Amino acid sequence: MRREKTFHPPNDNEATVLAPLRGVTVRDQTLWIVLLALLGMGVAAWVYQFVNGLGVTGMNRPVYWGVYLTNFVFFIGLAHSGTFISAILRLAGAEWRKPLTRAAEAITLFSLPFGVASIIIDMGRPERLLNMIIYGRFQSPLLWDFTAVSLYLFSSVVFFYLSLLPDIALCRDRLTEVPRWQRKMYRILALGWEGRPEQYHRLERVLDGMAIFMSLLVITVHTVVSWVFGMTIQPGWHTTIIGPFFLLGAIFSGTSAVVIVLAILRRVYDLKDALPIRLFNSLRKLLIVFSLGWIYMMIAEYLSVFYGNIPEEMEVFWQKLTGDYAVIFWLMTILVFVIPLLIFIFRGKDSIGWMVTAAVLVNIGMWMERYVVIIPTETRPRLLYELLRGAYAPTWIEWTITVSLFAGLILLYAVFTRFFPIVPLWETAESLEAESEMDKARERIFKFGAKFGSGFKQKSGD
Repeated sequence: MRREKTFHPPNDNEATVLAPLRGVTVRDQTLWIVLLALLGMGVAAWVYQFVNGLGVTGMNRPVYWGVYLTNFVFFIGLAHSGTFISAILRLAGAEWRKPLTRAAEAITLFSLPFGVASIIIDMGRPERLLNMIIYGRFQSPLLWDFTAVSLYLFSSVVFFYLSLLPDIALCRDRLTEVPRWQRKMYRILALGWEGRPEQYHRLERVLDGMAIFMSLLVITVHTVVSWVFGMTIQPGWHTTIIGPFFLLGAIFSGTSAVVIVLAILRRVYDLKDALPIRLFNSLRKLLIVFSLGWIYMMIAEYLSVFYGNIPEEMEVFWQKLTGDYAVIFWLMTILVFVIPLLIFIFRGKDSIGWMVTAAVLVNIGMWMERYVVIIPTETRPRLLYELLRGAYAPTWIEWTITVSLFAGLILLYAVFTRFFPIVPLWETAESLEAESEMDKARERIFKFGAKFGSGFKQKSGD
């Protein structure tokens, strides 16, 4: 049966957005090889760890969680960027977010597997992960975490694929010069999409429904991740504010990651028209709110601990503020709050370079924040805290695997951007067209004003 011709809404930026998909350059291949090499080094380090045991890491008694769990919390936090921009802002009716959605959703999709991998890497016997499925009991927060992250990963894949579907069909119809296997891939993934108005209407309804579900899920997931710590009675972890604190930090770091990714894509693929600077200004306003919310949460938590003056809690408290972890604690505060906030307020407006600088500092600081949350508590456990003291220093094994995890994330993202549109063309068609008309109108008004002004001056001179 003959398939009807696919309808694609007009989009002035279509040629620019599709240009990176028309061929892989030597520069791309070089980057992929380097990232694959880093990923291979991490795999080799993990094999060495698996053969020789977790003793090759810096973990010990009582420090049973280290850099790997820090990576887990950080990657799951990054994964909230797509859900926040695509789901929560979708429900809020923020139309400006449309060009950003796919770039953010891709961060979500590619961060989650490496967050899960961090847990598996942390296990000396990774095959015992099956025990969670076979013998798991919902009285354990670990099973809550396993269930929430698994559901989040599955839902993110479905949400991402559905929003990508019309643009896959567009690639199928437009990219006729690409290799045969690539055209076949588009044809299979498009699922016979024809672009009829009722299909777009049905897709919008499905995505709106999923946006509600994903918004609830993103709150649940990182709250449950925090409860893996908070449901214990360890000092520094057992606090009711840990859930919202983790959630806000996750959205903060995820949104900062979106700024970094968008700036790179805008520069590398010349997407200045599709990703105008006003989008970065909108993200800047959100990041100002998040940074203020983050410092409020931190002050509330540490003030409560200080005022309570419980001996076990104060042991961890002073370790962070003046003890072994004071340097990383205060550096984290400067990187997450002080410098980025000054940049956002005084330098970030209309300056992508300053925005990226602040976003990089935020993510470095947020990784350090996860480290500060996890390690000091383990070195000063509640039981026998006066007798038992711990110390932890990551080894080359942990650092190598950490670098490989980030390399793997970048590799998946880089490959994706070479085969699929990173700006959602079907969602931005109307909005970009309207913005183009507004720009033209502004230009006409400006020319009229200039002409009127010159005429007025001439008459005044006469």
